[in-house]
Amino acid sequence: MRHIRCRPILTNTDSSETLPVLFQDEHMVAVNKPSGLLVHRSPIDRHETRFALQLVRDQIGQRVYPVHRLDKPTSGVLLFALNSDIARELSAQFASHTVDKQYLAVVRGYCPEEGEIDHPITDKPDKMIDGLRSQPRPAQEALTRYQRLATVEVPYAVDRYPQARYSLVALQPVHGRKHQLRRHMKHLGYPMIGDAKYGKGVHNRFFHTHYGCDRLLLACVGMTLLHPVSGEPVVLEADIGQGFERVLEALGWASVLSGSAR
Repeated sequence: MRHIRCRPILTNTDSSETLPVLFQDEHMVAVNKPSGLLVHRSPIDRHETRFALQLVRDQIGQRVYPVHRLDKPTSGVLLFALNSDIARELSAQFASHTVDKQYLAVVRGYCPEEGEIDHPITDKPDKMIDGLRSQPRPAQEALTRYQRLATVEVPYAVDRYPQARYSLVALQPVHGRKHQLRRHMKHLGYPMIGDAKYGKGVHNRFFHTHYGCDRLLLACVGMTLLHPVSGEPVVLEADIGQGFERVLEALGWASVLSGSAR
């Protein structure tokens, strides 16, 4: 079966008011979302005025329909349908867990070489979104597969040890629960760098001071799904953005990025 492979040229996705298009036809469009950009309006960030949905709509001149989530601090492949029928078809693929998603992340510590995190996710109520709901919803099944790509030890006493250790990991979420990858890596004991909610502040501050990192080091770098009309596999690939790439180069992982990470 023929694959439709879509790989963009490296662009600075950290500061652009228009988003790099990874794929577009008359049925759907995929873009590379930068870290710090909401997909659509949310009561959590009432002050925000920029949203991926509006930027893409204005950029291509037509209405777009979101079919999956990508957290505000996470960058990478973001897919929209161009009509409601296609939106239902694509949403069904995500709901049935048949979309293959590939992420890169930097975590604290030496993560195990590979494994699975099978840990249910409990959706706790948020006062700004859920109003009077005070009880968490039942825990939902959540599975993440991971592979360690590289490790590094830096000669700085970031925490209570004279050196600090970090890992570059590839992550494949089977399910798509809220904050699944961030929560799963914390559950495993290796929180992500730049994660203000589930990470560790002393390591986040170290990366900000020494590497100029002001973002969550998590990016969706690949996605494979079936085209909603032709049925052919569509392979979408996104670069990680210059800020993320700068950190990997500083840690000596540039060769990993250009090789097995892509």
